[in-house]
Amino acid sequence: MYSFKPLTAMLAATITSKGQITIPASIRQALNLGAGDRIAFSETSPGCFVFKPEQKTTVTALKGIFGATQKSVSIAQMNAAIAQRGSSAMAATKPNAKPSHK
Repeated sequence: MYSFKPLTAMLAATITSKGQITIPASIRQALNLGAGDRIAFSETSPGCFVFKPEQKTTVTALKGIFGATQKSVSIAQMNAAIAQRGSSAMAATKPNAKPSHK
């Protein structure tokens, strides 16, 4: 899953006044972390925590979650359906209605 060189010394980080830390570069590289990535913390025993990157979900990873499509629709068919729906919505409005002024 993740491969990195074993650390020979414990790495440390300083907490800022906002409660933030900078993860050492060697750890960011080993975990393939970048700006904006999220990490999850888990308590393994009282006072001992581990963290790991949260799983990144890409659009392609979502492919197929709703099953196969029933039928394909072309862009022309979509445009025709939009135009038809728009014209039927316009016909449903009252053309003689006057705005009320109070």
